[in-house]
Amino acid sequence: MRAITSSSRPVLVVLGAGDADMRAFTLEQIAATHPVLLMDTDPPAWAWPHTAAMWDIDLRDHDAVAAAITQLHTDRGVAGVTTYMEHHVELAARLAEDLGLPGANTAAMHACRDKALARTVFAEHAVPSAAFAEVQNEQEAVRQAKKVGYPVVVKPRGMAGSIGVLRADTPDEVRRAFETASEATVLGLHDYAVRGTLVEEYLPGPEISVECIVLGETDIRIIAVTRKSLGPEPRFVEVGHLVDAHDPLRNDHTIAEVTTAAIRSLGIQLGAVHVELRLTKAGPRVVEVNGRQAGDLIPLLVQLATGISLPRASAELALGRTPDLTPTRQDAAAIRFLYSSTVGQIEHQRLDDSHTPEDENPGTTDQSTLRQTNISSWLERIVWTRQVGAIVEDGLTIEDRLAHWVVTGPNIAACENRLAEMDKRVTCTITPLAPFASTCVR
Repeated sequence: MRAITSSSRPVLVVLGAGDADMRAFTLEQIAATHPVLLMDTDPPAWAWPHTAAMWDIDLRDHDAVAAAITQLHTDRGVAGVTTYMEHHVELAARLAEDLGLPGANTAAMHACRDKALARTVFAEHAVPSAAFAEVQNEQEAVRQAKKVGYPVVVKPRGMAGSIGVLRADTPDEVRRAFETASEATVLGLHDYAVRGTLVEEYLPGPEISVECIVLGETDIRIIAVTRKSLGPEPRFVEVGHLVDAHDPLRNDHTIAEVTTAAIRSLGIQLGAVHVELRLTKAGPRVVEVNGRQAGDLIPLLVQLATGISLPRASAELALGRTPDLTPTRQDAAAIRFLYSSTVGQIEHQRLDDSHTPEDENPGTTDQSTLRQTNISSWLERIVWTRQVGAIVEDGLTIEDRLAHWVVTGPNIAACENRLAEMDKRVTCTITPLAPFASTCVR
């Protein structure tokens, strides 16, 4: 373990940094509540401005992390422990429990990380979910798919970000999906995941997520509802999200009832929670419950739409404080992710605007440039996450994203119109590796 810098004050320990494009906003918001000590394997340079200290430590070694934090608590004091990374929710809960600090229940976080266990708990508590079976091989997967009834969804037991999740309509598709799910990993999550593969009932209907702050066992606050856009099946790749402060789903009694029932069934008593639902003809059904705030910059969308900071609220809870959850805005915000439709090399990237030179390929379009354009009032950011010359895949996972942009507006319709406008303005030209004509994706 290597101390990179130090602070004499008790610190809020944050486990894991993630990448700057998706996580800098969250860490900055957390750091505004209290001095942060970031623990991670090879902490990234981008996190420096948002921390009072950074420690280089292998977060896969739970015993070593526990020993380090215990010593830190003795020497200097630990004010709280938190994480926004799926990888570390169980460890953060355990550390908080060991130190007698506020935090989520470890058993509840374990259930959130184990999709088979969560499904079992939902069934025991009559929470509307999906029929499922854990399977060990292709033959068993086919047998269980027949019992569940086609179409089915085959997925890894402990992954995230829709990695390895496939719809299957035939036995042959189940076999191929089982192989994919068994080998799937993303963002190094295989080092922290419960191994196994599930065959589940397919839930038709739009997908949403409900962003919650749990203040206590009987005090669950629904902060926002996120409408999700998915790519074409059989994959379930998320291509965008939209949050509207006026969304009628925010006050839907059945959605609230199912969401709170799922959270309580797992025993979650404190923290930020991200609940994913499918809105079927029979009513809302739970896809999964995540014991952390949402990823994909959904917390940014929530703040732009409502003024409520989920990262700050999560940090306040870890510090033993009651967060201010009063909305200060009544707007909408959306994010769109750009994927390639082919395997190839990025030849050209461009935000089509008269004030942006055609040969400019910025990593992040500068805000001073945006202020010169007619889109500056509603384009919060555009970020190229893969650069010219990079070899890209055809949109298999969240790691294959080429770019993302965030727009704001007074309502859902305005955001959808502005996303459509951006679709016209953003160009990323891909030269396929196979010997046929080049492809341009927007």
